[in-house]
Amino acid sequence: MRSVRHLIAAGAASLISTAAIAADMPSIMPPPPPLYSPPPPVACCEDFGGWYLRGDIGMTNQGVKSLYNVLNTSPGTGVAPVFYDFDSSMTFGGGIGYQFNSWFRADLTAEYRGKANFHGLEIISFNNAVVGTDEYHGSKSEWLVLANGYADLGTWWCITPFVGAGIGTSRNSISNFTDINTPNGGVAYGANTAQWQFAYAAYAGLSYKVNNSFTVELAYRYLNMGDGLTGDLKTYTGVNAVNNPTTFKEMTSQDVRLGVRWSLQPTPAPMYAPAPLIRKG
Repeated sequence: MRSVRHLIAAGAASLISTAAIAADMPSIMPPPPPLYSPPPPVACCEDFGGWYLRGDIGMTNQGVKSLYNVLNTSPGTGVAPVFYDFDSSMTFGGGIGYQFNSWFRADLTAEYRGKANFHGLEIISFNNAVVGTDEYHGSKSEWLVLANGYADLGTWWCITPFVGAGIGTSRNSISNFTDINTPNGGVAYGANTAQWQFAYAAYAGLSYKVNNSFTVELAYRYLNMGDGLTGDLKTYTGVNAVNNPTTFKEMTSQDVRLGVRWSLQPTPAPMYAPAPLIRKG
């Protein structure tokens, strides 16, 4: 009997211990962890590259270093410039280019620079004594072809600052040129003339990417167009004893330009890999 009571007591103690352990365990077990977590989305394409077309309009602020005429170089003759002024004019251009990577692009552009009226005044002296003035009037225009390269300096909120440089050629046309010597009542005329000159440019600006196909630019450009030349200056009677065209030495322009670029191979919107399925326990 005593052994039976010991067995009953041991069984009761085992049941009480099991119940206590069960009471300490949560009623619902948490689900097993997922087999793996999804990787972050990765874009399937880069945001650069390809051919583009461009168009530009702008306003000019032009100048010339000096005027040269062989008659003003005779011994004892002195020339003191008072002013050489050009009116502002419009520019219109277009071109084609290629975006090589996220920071470098290049294009070839052609541009027409509209007629800008010219006004100049010089005081003429002989043996240090003032003998008269030369008053100049005329106009000029250009056809400009440039090969340009640009460095994009990074993009923030779709805005990209850039710098650039270009080299090429400019067809400089001088027209309706007159040289008036008011004190002496003399007037000379130069025939319309055009010539090609080496040209170079420097750029700085900002571009804004409206979408994957369309970009807007606002830029400053310094442009050196070389020299301009008038026809042989002749008096109002059509007579001249010496061939003396007037040369516009080193014509420059500081331009403000608004441009647009259309991508011929627009970058599609980034595509992301789908998230993998997660097995739940």
